[in-house]
Amino acid sequence: MGKSNGRSEAENLTLDAERELPASAGGADEGTMAEPSPAETDLQKLKAERDSLLDRLARMQAEFENVRRRNLKEQQDFRDYAAADTIKSLLPVLDSFERALDARMDAAEFRNGVDLIYKQLQSALAKLSLQPIAAKGETFNPHLHEAIEMVETSEAPDHQVIEDLQRGYKLKDRLLRPAMVKVAKNPGR
Repeated sequence: MGKSNGRSEAENLTLDAERELPASAGGADEGTMAEPSPAETDLQKLKAERDSLLDRLARMQAEFENVRRRNLKEQQDFRDYAAADTIKSLLPVLDSFERALDARMDAAEFRNGVDLIYKQLQSALAKLSLQPIAAKGETFNPHLHEAIEMVETSEAPDHQVIEDLQRGYKLKDRLLRPAMVKVAKNPGR
């Protein structure tokens, strides 16, 4: 007995018989239904898995679209109010201009120049949707006004703002800074 690759001829014959393809069923009736082959079963499983994955993909695409829309809205809100910090930093300049305009000076040209700058600055800020808060003569509103002092007087109704110490401002519908005011208090009430 000769050996090849460390195996006897008998072992080689056994291995070849295991690897051979089964004989064709040529004589079998072709009209009968046979059970699906393992390949067909695997194909059905793959199709079901594909359909499941396509469904998941469609759901994820819809969820992604919702997140994208939400992000666009948040970005738009950010853009609408991004200038708030810039405007807040300009408010002390605006206050200084108001104080300069209240000062009594002889130099009419200086005053006219400061007045012009003040109007230009107000116009620029108005274009950015900055609105001053009305205070003097208004009823005290704690959401818009900050009471610095209560003044007893019979010349104004109770809780009416009698003096605007520092103007307050809103950017669109948000309060940037409340107005600092003096509020009337009637001693008789």
